Amino acid sequence: MEHEHHHQSAKGKAQEKADKTAERLEEKTLHAHSSAMPNKEHVGHGGHGSGHDHHRMMIDDFRKRFWVSLVLSVPVIILSPMVQNILGYSLHVPYSLYIAFALSSIIFFYGGWPFLTGLVEEIKKGAPGMMTLIGVAITVAYLYSSAVAFGLEGMDFFWELATLIVIMLLGHWIEMKSVLGASKALELLVSMMPAEAHVIKDGQTLTVKVEELRPGDIILIRPGEKVPADGVVVQGESYLNESMLTGESKPVQKVKDDNVIGGSINGNGALQVRVEHTGKDSYLNKVITLVQEAQKTKSDTQRLADRAAKWLTYVALAAGFGTLAAWLLAGAALSFALERMVTVMVISCPHALGLAIPLVVAISTAVSANNGLLIRNRTAFENARKISTIIFDKTGTLTRGSHEVAQVVAFNPRYSEQELLRLAAGVEQNSEHYIAQGILKKAKADSITVPASDNFNYLPGKGLEGRVEGKDIKVVGPNYIKEFNVQVPPSQAEKGVETIVYVLINRQVAGYISLRDQIRPESAEAIRVLKANGIKNLLLTGDNERVAKSVSDMLHMDGYLANVLPHQKQEKVKELQAKGEFVAMTGDGVNDAPALAQADVGIAVGSGTDVAAETADIILVNSNPQDIASLILFGKATYRKMIQNLIWATAYNIVALPLAAGVLYQQGIMISPAVGAALMSLSTVIVAINAQLLRRQIK
Repeated sequence: MEHEHHHQSAKGKAQEKADKTAERLEEKTLHAHSSAMPNKEHVGHGGHGSGHDHHRMMIDDFRKRFWVSLVLSVPVIILSPMVQNILGYSLHVPYSLYIAFALSSIIFFYGGWPFLTGLVEEIKKGAPGMMTLIGVAITVAYLYSSAVAFGLEGMDFFWELATLIVIMLLGHWIEMKSVLGASKALELLVSMMPAEAHVIKDGQTLTVKVEELRPGDIILIRPGEKVPADGVVVQGESYLNESMLTGESKPVQKVKDDNVIGGSINGNGALQVRVEHTGKDSYLNKVITLVQEAQKTKSDTQRLADRAAKWLTYVALAAGFGTLAAWLLAGAALSFALERMVTVMVISCPHALGLAIPLVVAISTAVSANNGLLIRNRTAFENARKISTIIFDKTGTLTRGSHEVAQVVAFNPRYSEQELLRLAAGVEQNSEHYIAQGILKKAKADSITVPASDNFNYLPGKGLEGRVEGKDIKVVGPNYIKEFNVQVPPSQAEKGVETIVYVLINRQVAGYISLRDQIRPESAEAIRVLKANGIKNLLLTGDNERVAKSVSDMLHMDGYLANVLPHQKQEKVKELQAKGEFVAMTGDGVNDAPALAQADVGIAVGSGTDVAAETADIILVNSNPQDIASLILFGKATYRKMIQNLIWATAYNIVALPLAAGVLYQQGIMISPAVGAALMSLSTVIVAINAQLLRRQIK
């Protein structure tokens, strides 16, 4: 880019990369099947841990109900005349029907309680659903069988009732464990923060609770300990393991003035760190919040599944009572007609359909976070499958953005190359721009003592100026040279990915410094993967034609757009969209924000600014272009899982519902309530397992 210095505070890699705070954990996921859980309004209201704790309590509750119901159902099944007839044995027990009634009553009220309370809650809300179907089915079966036990002519459903409740409890128990597993990644993030920290005060080291830390505190992090808060290294050197936070597998070296993230694990060195962010302001907390928000956000696909589940509930209720009426009109016995109705209601529960999408949402969002991909917009993430063109901002995305000094050329024999660099560094020390950092890094490497400066002045879009040792020093880009028609001696700057800045001493051009922005080693592979998947890639940069073409050619990209001013980036995105392209935009700066917002999918890289993150749909914690390719492929895999689950859940009902109603009764094909419950639970478990397989899709 042109030498466009601007003041920007040195944000700590990703500490500032999240947005709003939220208190409830995994609420979206739980809501999808919360009707299976009593008192669902209490789920997840107490911060990060309470959602998990309440969920575990419900899992324990379902497990207990399952085992009690299973034990009680064994004698009910053994005493059933139908089972005796099927298995070919005879067992005469006095008052067997009353024993079956007593045991079934316990199973119905204890084992079936979650479904009965769920039915009441759904009716109160005027939104009949899965619990309504199960509740009506077991209530009809129980009331009819109880009437038979006390004299009504017919056949009881006690063994079917018992097995139905047992299987439904088992299905819900397994499903809830799967959902909890989907949020394990978040739970691990929560547990990463240590409970205590070592604060250095007045030369003494005190151990305090992490909650007591305040910005500005100096903390000691010993070898092997977890970092208790976000901060900046003030003393020491070590390697930190940040893999759980950023997806970066290799330990990252930390020296003085480097940022550290709370929750990362210290290596063999001791570090003293000045605390900058704690509690809700910490990076870890913001990542958790971001994931929660994404899990609670409904995408277009999820809204489709919700509508399908709602209508399936109405269809199932109508089909159940319709089946009862049809068989009664056909002259069938009441017991047979009731059995068909109960089976239809059980088998057509939209449980799998209701779980199909939310479980994939929970898993994909949490797994993405663990791999350094923070999803803010679920629909945009799923729409990654549609991307036809991706636009890359050059600096900091495809290149390192570090701008290392490649050459120092002096025009005036009065000033050596070392002197030119020394005076330029004197002015540049007032800026945090990447070009300034490159010049200062070179001065440090050459053991140059940087002189003091005053009268510093920023020249927007052109460079900066100041006074060093009584001399008027300007470090400016080509824009300044052109605007003021400054005469520059002819020179042969190195070709490649370079930026040129000129050093003016007392208004005379004394020489220039060229800085080379290194292309990231991962960039070529990222472009190759995108091209292999049929996605066009373009380079968008404010740099000149020579630099843009150099980068584009080196990476074998499909094209480039050079000399693009900040306000023009959004227009370029619009132009591509007008041609029918589904555009993704990646960027890391304030001037990328309008383009990120305009793009169909906006991707902010982790080294960027707050505004870029706020307007992006997805944030990459690491500035690794390979993550962009991984993100798009994972988005495609996520969408495939959603569709697979929707197809399975819907196809299961299309096939099983007519069989449950008895349309093939004349051909001897009929499903009992117990088999219907087993099929329904199996469908739910298959959907849950298929969603869990998504974990293997991200690389």
